[in-house]
Amino acid sequence: MRHTATIDDGQDGKRFDQALAELFPDYSRSRLQGWIKAGRALLDGETRAPRFRVSSGQQVVLEARAEVSSDATPESIDLDIVFEDDDLLVINKPAGLVVHPGAGNASGTLMNGLLHHASELEALPRAGILHRLDKDTSGLLLVARSIRAHTRLVRDLEKRRLKREYRAVCNDRLTAGDTIDAPIGRHPTQRTRMAVNNRGKPAVTHYRVLERFAAHTFLAVRLETGRTHQIRVHLAWRGHPLVGDPVYGGRLKIPAGTNEQLAGSLKSFGRQALHASNLGFRHPGSGEDMNFHAQLPADLLGLLNALAGGTGTDFEDMEWP
Repeated sequence: MRHTATIDDGQDGKRFDQALAELFPDYSRSRLQGWIKAGRALLDGETRAPRFRVSSGQQVVLEARAEVSSDATPESIDLDIVFEDDDLLVINKPAGLVVHPGAGNASGTLMNGLLHHASELEALPRAGILHRLDKDTSGLLLVARSIRAHTRLVRDLEKRRLKREYRAVCNDRLTAGDTIDAPIGRHPTQRTRMAVNNRGKPAVTHYRVLERFAAHTFLAVRLETGRTHQIRVHLAWRGHPLVGDPVYGGRLKIPAGTNEQLAGSLKSFGRQALHASNLGFRHPGSGEDMNFHAQLPADLLGLLNALAGGTGTDFEDMEWP
């Protein structure tokens, strides 16, 4: 996209990259600096360094064009698209679908499917995927579809303006909700795991009790931050790991007195009991507040019904207290 502008009196004497950031607030400072260095931002028809001091009345021409940032191959993959427009997509990801290609998962990922669905995503960082869900976590993901949308949504994510709510089933019967404020970083000896670590990054998780069972609890969880495996790590650190978590859950525990049907359900639940149920954000184009809900998947609903002993409880109607 080609933009033109004039340096005004308020920008007189400022650095070229500073002036561009004020003239084109839809783009990040780092992206504008990259375009300046690539010769895509001209001042009076000439290339200039980011530190060059501009003068009032000078003319700016900006070619806003992102570089191809992904070498993933587009693949035809069925996507559950909850919403889409020119600026973004909201995807309901099933458990078992990997988000980004990586070691052992070069194909068949959400990114491969997104690139097939919308080829323009090839020019965005991580194909526009703004946050991640673990392979075996189901639920809602937000994807930017344009440079402008990506910049605005990343800013909102950094300022904690995105609302992300989850449903989870943890071990033990909890009496009340709480907030966990504990930094998360790499495990000191097991590099594929995360852990509460004083050298880690700030991480805040809020949780509330939706339903208590004999030895388990159905939770609503809200994130302030988005660290890798945050909910799984925080709840395991508190001693209440998620049901089915293969990394942080330890050995399967079948509580004394558990009937055969429930024991079978607990043994057969093959993933962490975690679902990204609600997503709220400000639309990067219209500024409208957007809110989306993904119903509980069949496996998680089946686990809850087994825990409830067939009482007919409507777990879908349960909301954050």
